[in-house]
Parts: sequence; structure tokens; C-alpha cells
Amino acid sequence: MNAPLDPGLYIVATPIGNLGDLSPRAADVLARADVIAVEDSRVTAGLLRHIGVKRPMTPYHDHNAEGVRPGLVARMATESVALVSDAGTPLISDPGYKLVRDARAAGHTVVTIPGPCAAVAALTLAGLPTDRFLYLGFLPPKEKARADAIAEVAGIRATLVLYESGPRLGACLAALAAGLGEREAAVTREITKRFEEAVTGTLSTLAARYADAPPPRGEIVVIVAPPGEAEPASEADGDAALAEALTRLPASKAAGEVAKALGLDRKTLYARALEMKQ
Repeated sequence: MNAPLDPGLYIVATPIGNLGDLSPRAADVLARADVIAVEDSRVTAGLLRHIGVKRPMTPYHDHNAEGVRPGLVARMATESVALVSDAGTPLISDPGYKLVRDARAAGHTVVTIPGPCAAVAALTLAGLPTDRFLYLGFLPPKEKARADAIAEVAGIRATLVLYESGPRLGACLAALAAGLGEREAAVTREITKRFEEAVTGTLSTLAARYADAPPPRGEIVVIVAPPGEAEPASEADGDAALAEALTRLPASKAAGEVAKALGLDRKTLYARALEMKQ
């Protein structure tokens, strides 16, 4: 019989589709945990059947987390508690981070067992820059809030990664196209499953493709390329910025502020500022 796990919290990544992606270490921890905190016991029961074990489970999700968390943390003093989501890595778009925070604050051991993550898997399929990326989770469903969220990240020089549902995909892509322009993007779905696909193109092309099509099935990850290089600031841009800065700063400081903001020559801007003040 396998030895019991040490007491504490074990964060266990589970497959996002293909059950063969469950790591041997993850299977071992799930087989030996005293209790498994789950989003949906039916989903996790299927995974446990796949590895041929039965373990006690307790629900832990958005709707009960506040009430359940203190009891789970208390159990970690003498028991091993494994945390799983329905698919992928816990804490990504779920309330698990508070459990980790409280477990650590109580002095319990916290161990991570890494594995599948849809956001990272989609990045590998998209063929877009991966050196710097920003995970956005799900955008707001309402049009104004969604547009505001897109505007907030429009200037960030990183590949954007977000989750979306099939029925909302067309509207999401249209909003991204309107807010970000003609960036390259990819729509990935059913990752690791039989019908895995990554459809690439510009945001407007993808928005048109999914505008009137039946909602695609499966979990969907949208990847959007970072913005292109900004156009160099023109003399007119410098003049406009200087005129504004001179309303609140002396010429020297105004020239320095505009030079830093627009990447223009400070000495040239200072001379121009003196001309404008006269």
C-alpha cells in the first residue's frame, strides 16, 4: 500500500481533454490524497475511474468557496487536501488562489503538481510571439464593459490570451477587431481532443468567419498578437504636446517631458518651446 501523503495542500493540474495527459505524479497524489476539493464531483469521478481509484471528494467552487474554505484549511493540519479544477491548472480563472493564501497563512505546506493549461497550450498552437503575454481570462459579456476592458490593454506590447464561450465568440472577435485593429490572431478549441483546431487570420477576418456561423463547441482560447511598432512622433506631434505642456511647465521642463514621452530630441524641443513662448 502506498504511504499516505504529508498533510497540506496539493494543487493538481488535470487534463484539459485527453486523459492521457494526466502526469504520473498527479495520478499518484490523487490516489493518495485524504480528500480532493473539486469543482464538479462528476467530472473528477470520471478522472479517478480512469486511474482506477476512489477517493473522498468535497465541492469547492465559486458558489461555496467562502463557506467551505475555513474547514478545508483546518483539515490541512492533519490531512492531505488535493485541489483540482474540472480541467487544466487550478487557480486559472477559478477561486483557488484564496485557498492557497489561507493555507500558507495558517502555516500549512503547499505543493504544486503542474500540468496542462489551456492558455499555455493555445499559445503553442497559435504561431504568435510568446516571449511576453498577458492572460485576460474571460472578457466582460456586456458590450460597454467589454470595449472598456479591450481599450485598457490595447497599448500593451504583449500577446493577449483570453478565454471565450462558443455563443459569445463572434461578438468577442468583433469587439477585439474594433478595439485593436488588424492584428494577427488565432482561435483555438478542443485542445488535446480529437477535433483540436487553431484557426488563424486577422481579427476582422476571424470576426467575419464566426459572425453568422453556428457557435463552435468546446473550450475556446483566443490569442491576439501584440501591436505593431508605433509610428515615430512627427514635428506636429511634438508641437501639440509642447503647447499643452507649456500651459503648466516652464520651457525646460516641458521640453524634457515631451522628449521622454515621444522619443524626440530634447534640445530641439527646448528651442521650439522658447519660440512658442515668444
